[in-house]
Formats: sequence, C-alpha cells, structure tokens
Amino acid sequence: MDWGMKNRISKLIRPDTGRAVWLAVDHGYFLGPVSKLEQPKKTIEPLLPYSDALMLTRGVLRNCIDANIDTPVILRVSGGNSIVGKDLSNEGITACMEEAIRLNVCAVALSVYIGTAHEHQTLINLSRLIDEGQRYGIPVLAVTAVGKELEKRDARYLSLCCRICAELGAQLVKTYYCDNFEKVTKSCPIPVVIAGGPKLDTDMDAFKLAYDAIQEGAVGVDMGRNIWQSEFPVAKIKAIRAIVHENASVKKASDLFSSLKKK
Repeated sequence: MDWGMKNRISKLIRPDTGRAVWLAVDHGYFLGPVSKLEQPKKTIEPLLPYSDALMLTRGVLRNCIDANIDTPVILRVSGGNSIVGKDLSNEGITACMEEAIRLNVCAVALSVYIGTAHEHQTLINLSRLIDEGQRYGIPVLAVTAVGKELEKRDARYLSLCCRICAELGAQLVKTYYCDNFEKVTKSCPIPVVIAGGPKLDTDMDAFKLAYDAIQEGAVGVDMGRNIWQSEFPVAKIKAIRAIVHENASVKKASDLFSSLKKK
C-alpha cells in the first residue's frame, strides 16, 4: 500500500485505538430530505467535533460544510436510484476520482448489491473505482447494501459480500451487524465498519449494537440516523465514542448518555 493510501486511512481509523466513529449523512442521495436531515448544515455542525470522519455526497459537502473543518471526508460516489424507484440496486458511479481529489477527501464510498439483478453492474463499478483509487492513492470503502431486502442480513450472506469486496481490492468495507458477526470479520481481510441502519427502538439498542460489533471484530461504526435522529445527538455520539474508543460497556455508555442529556 502506497504512503498516500496509508496516510488517508490513518486519518479515518485512529492509529492510537485502531478504531473509528464515522458520521453517515449521505442518506439524501436516495431518500431525499429524510427526517432530521432536512437542513444538513444544522444537523451536522454540532456533531463534527466528535466524528472521526464524515460520509456524505459532494452536493452537501460543497453547500453545507465549511471548508475549514479538520474532519476527514468519505465521499459517496455511487447513486442513480431513489426510494420511489423500481430497484434500489440499480446504481452507477456518480462522481469521478478527479472530483474526489478536488474535494480533498480521504476515501470514496460505493455500494454493491450482491444477489440482486444488478450484482454484476455494481461489482464492476467497484472494481473500476478501485483501479482509479490505486492510481491516485485514494482508499475505496465498499458498502454492502441490500436495498429493501433486510432479511438478507445474516452472517452467511454478509460474509460473502465482504469477502468479495476485499477480493476485488477494496481497502475498507461497511456492512450490517448480524448474529454470528465474528464470522463476517474473521473471513474478511480488510477493516470492517458497521452501518447503524434504520433508527433503532431505544438508545440502549444502539449502544448494544456498537458494543457487540466492536467485541466481534469491527474496527468501528458509521452511524447516521441512530445519532442525528436522536433527541440528544451530541450526547449520543459521545456515548458511542466511549464504547468504540474507550472500551466502555453498554451500561457505562448509557450512564454517560444520561448524564450528558442533563447538561
């Protein structure tokens, strides 16, 4: 791995802990103005100091984020679908690597849809992006998306998805947490970060998700709705950080969250 590639990854995954808390705010590319993200700047700014990286689209980056931030950026470069469309898996590459360089990002992110009608298309998209990333020293985060078919999120399926992404040359992979998650992380030779997914029923559910994933081999979390749709988003991300970077228990994180809510 070239120096530039290593350097960018070191900004995304903290070298002192080997872990990461990323903030996902790229949902608008297929969901539009989702709840609590109608005004991205207002939602994102209070959370930036506690985010190891920000995952978003170029439109939101250019129009809603100040250029003087220190937070590394993961640029969403796949799309071409929407929640009202026929098939969420029908994605293409929506931003080139030169654009990523112009925006000074630390990685680019692209979704793959294994087991769908567009499996081949999205895997070829990933391969092409990896080739370009190698040329310019920019890591590629492969996102193992499942569209609307959430029942696919089991260890056998996700192990298949993550391993394929690693075999194609992705430097990082983002996937869902599932039962027997250790099977996924042990069979994937690149760092695995978990997605928060749809907002969970309780805060404790989110803390347990993060804790269990870390215990079973994930290097971090890339959470969105489970942080910024919270009534107390700053307290929530601080509690998640305690789990990821300080090995806090679920109870300790919950106690921290409760104390921070009162301030």
